Amino acid sequence: MGENKGEKHEPQQVAMAWAVHAFTASGIVLGFLALVAILDGDKTAVFMWLGLALFVDGIDGTLARKVRVREVTPKFDGTTLDNVIDYFTYVAVPAMMVYWFGLVPEGWETVTAATIMAVSCYTFANTDMKTSDYYFSGFPAVWNVVVLYFHILQTSPWTNLIVIAVCAVLTFIPMKYVHPFRVATWRNVTIPMTVLWAATTLRLVLIDPDVPTEQKASSIFFWLWVLSSLYFIGLSLWRSFWPGAEEDDSGQAA
Repeated sequence: MGENKGEKHEPQQVAMAWAVHAFTASGIVLGFLALVAILDGDKTAVFMWLGLALFVDGIDGTLARKVRVREVTPKFDGTTLDNVIDYFTYVAVPAMMVYWFGLVPEGWETVTAATIMAVSCYTFANTDMKTSDYYFSGFPAVWNVVVLYFHILQTSPWTNLIVIAVCAVLTFIPMKYVHPFRVATWRNVTIPMTVLWAATTLRLVLIDPDVPTEQKASSIFFWLWVLSSLYFIGLSLWRSFWPGAEEDDSGQAA
């Protein structure tokens, strides 16, 4: 790579690389808007902004690799930028939701939110967070998804507290969790399942909050959402406990 240090890039290449960085940076704006929605007490808006931030995070890596941002803008670390934004949208905003909306029993809000933020520091500092086959090792601090499940399933505060505690412990246990875009195994199934999960999630989030349960309001969408969720759980468990040698999908990432 040493011979590339003095390489000159076309203005169009440089502009495309900075455009991708700007696209990544838009995630922090979306996270801030989610935070404002929390203060306004609008859960639907919170999940919409977090959903858009999740979409940005899901594709910006692929865009960055296509335009070779590391080569074109070597003095600007896109990975650090991505991690800062991810910590805010995946950890800080959901922790605020737990605190602000009282998703855990009364008196547990502060300690639970603080625990979420503290254990997630380990996730983001862990250099072995990704396995050679692009799975996450240990619970990947997707607290935005956790609070989404609390919302859709309308679980009780005590159930939420237990789930958060379990996820916090799983942060330090090297089980595998599938990355929906980078894992090559079953990718031809995983990507459609990701689209199905996203579409059904959007439908369920947009249901009138006065409706007793999402399942009754939209049974078909609810069970398709459950099906797609079980797929990701099953694939993660399979790769965690399958006795075969760990596959190496290097170079096959999306």
